[in-house]
Amino acid sequence: MRKIDKSGFTRRLHGLKEQLLALFSALGQSLKELNTTCAYLIDSFPVAVCDNIRIPCCHLLQSEAYRGKCVSKRCYFYGFRIQVITTLDGVPVQFYIHAGSFADITAFKAMELDLPQDSQLYADAAYTCYEVEDLLGECEQIELRCCRKSNSKRKDEPHITFLKDYYRKRIETTFSGITGFFPKKIHAVTAEGFILKLILFIFAYTLAQVID
Repeated sequence: MRKIDKSGFTRRLHGLKEQLLALFSALGQSLKELNTTCAYLIDSFPVAVCDNIRIPCCHLLQSEAYRGKCVSKRCYFYGFRIQVITTLDGVPVQFYIHAGSFADITAFKAMELDLPQDSQLYADAAYTCYEVEDLLGECEQIELRCCRKSNSKRKDEPHITFLKDYYRKRIETTFSGITGFFPKKIHAVTAEGFILKLILFIFAYTLAQVID
């Protein structure tokens, strides 16, 4: 058998993008059916395409829309942000990749949320939007449980506050696991190729969790 070269492998990999997404969707659907708790977590993490000092020389992306801020690390980055929905065990069931400048709640509104009815979705305060909470509850029968800010108009009971804080922290371990699959440098010549590799890493992590 003749060994294909790097460019040939890349072309074949790009041709499998839709199949990879379909496989992940099917796997995620199976995980949702097996999730008897009907509880899920959502959060996002940034993926920079280059160091900040190299932004003017970046050819992969060329738009201010990709310049975002990572609040937890108190720094700016240039690249993408990935919204991930997981089970309480931290296994991804859905994700959404978008430009880094968009806030979590803005990206969440653009997501095609696909969760079973009567689900509870735990999120941090960045997803606070009373209109979205009400719409999800009335139209999708999904309860969005955001951590409340100190000036929130909808105060939580102490036990609800504890549950939100307790469950939400698990997803950080998932982000560490996904980024653990990242090489030191993600090489790509197009934005589409970069996103494809992000999909592969998320898929690989999910498979690893299912197998374990």
